[in-house]
Amino acid sequence: MRLRGFPFSSDFPLQFLFPSSLHGRARGVLALVFGLHALLGAALGLSVDEAHYLLYAAHPALSYFDHPPLVGWVQWPLVALSAPTGVLRLIPGLLWLATVWGAYRLSLRLLASHALAQPAALGAVLALALAPLLHILGIGLLPDTLLMALTVALLWQTTTLMDPEALDRPAAWLLMGALLGLAGLAKYTAVFTALALGLVLLWVHGLRLLRKPWLWAALALAVVLVLPVLVWNAQHQWASFVYQLAHGKGSQWQVLHVLRFGLLQLLAFGPLLLAAAWARGARRAAWLWGVFALPFAIFAYMAGGGSSLPHWTAPAWVALAPLAGLGLARAWQSSHRAARWLVLGLGGLQALACAGLLGLMLSAGWPVLPGSDAAVAKQPNPFADLHGWEAAGARAQTLAAQHGLGSVAVQNWTLASRLGWYARPLPVYVLEDRETQFRFWAGDLPVGGNTLLVDWSHLAYEVPLGAQGFASCTLLDTQQATHWGRPLARFRFYDCRGWSGQPQPRLTLAPTS
Repeated sequence: MRLRGFPFSSDFPLQFLFPSSLHGRARGVLALVFGLHALLGAALGLSVDEAHYLLYAAHPALSYFDHPPLVGWVQWPLVALSAPTGVLRLIPGLLWLATVWGAYRLSLRLLASHALAQPAALGAVLALALAPLLHILGIGLLPDTLLMALTVALLWQTTTLMDPEALDRPAAWLLMGALLGLAGLAKYTAVFTALALGLVLLWVHGLRLLRKPWLWAALALAVVLVLPVLVWNAQHQWASFVYQLAHGKGSQWQVLHVLRFGLLQLLAFGPLLLAAAWARGARRAAWLWGVFALPFAIFAYMAGGGSSLPHWTAPAWVALAPLAGLGLARAWQSSHRAARWLVLGLGGLQALACAGLLGLMLSAGWPVLPGSDAAVAKQPNPFADLHGWEAAGARAQTLAAQHGLGSVAVQNWTLASRLGWYARPLPVYVLEDRETQFRFWAGDLPVGGNTLLVDWSHLAYEVPLGAQGFASCTLLDTQQATHWGRPLARFRFYDCRGWSGQPQPRLTLAPTS
């Protein structure tokens, strides 16, 4: 007896690695990727954003300057237990697993009457598993990681509410309201997904939907759940809303920025998800296009002003996965062999892209990007950013204790989060004249104050002295960051005293020769 699609007999010793059912293959892909995320999560240092959101958990609050609070709340129990990084990163791993498994189940539900339902569901899993950027969200917890999982749950519940009989079920509406509230606690951009889902339900049921009392009960529940965000902002002069509106506005709008955004989307998520354009015979799932298109169009427009990041569209791409799976299944079942080879070729390229990205993260850019032992790095290496900060935080703690310094300071907020995490409980001051979350936690360094100033060679600043700096700064130590025996960066630690209270950070340019 042969297993369908695999040249192994039924008594093959490793048959469990090659399941004959499509359901088994989907579970195998999920288990493999989850295990890979767990291993990498234990091996890699924290990114800027990850450490920032862990500091949310270390400083529980109703909300925060940068984002709503859920990304901190879900990590608070493990942070309170001093869980290691590998355990903390199981949270995004499980959320990735829930997202892709949810997309698989949603595909089966929406395409139940379609002959290609099971292959399409497997295709949805593969399209998401081979999207390079989603692996970053599966290793490090960002608000988008939460919103992806909640988007799948919202799509499931929207499917339920598309049934006219469900409109009068209180439980269905209250669950929808709870999910909307949680999405609002995850990220402000959830409002775009909520708007798209509302338009879908209006399209299905017409204006009679507005006469359903449980609709308004669901919306009221969602508002109640996001009240912590509203209360925090009311207590802080609406700082988060002002910041997000200014950030979303961006600068001068340019078509070139939109084209660059489109190219980045293709590289970040891969062409397999574009197979949704070839989905046919899926009328029950056609509305997913709207849930994808509305947020995506808004983010593309924002990109024209330079204010949109590639991972913001992740929930929208997840919404498109069932249709992408159907498109891939149709191509695979096509009588044209070229279509199957195209799917194999694109899938292979995306697998290589995923392996390359994860490999560069693990190797700190080797062998593609150079290491550096210079005081100011000559060439950028974004993967060096994942290594060396834990040791730098420990060294900062030691030096601060030895020299009677009660805080750490940096000249750019992106340098603050890892030191804030690895050198805790030392407060971190950001010596910039701009609002940051660190100002809400630590305030400003007092005039005349002393601190341990830390500089990093990949974002090196001049030592701030004089009217826009300190009365004196003494170099205490330099520390090399290495990985696999290769130098990556250099940290410098200064004992700085007599702060002027007038920050004017100046970047140090790398030598041109």
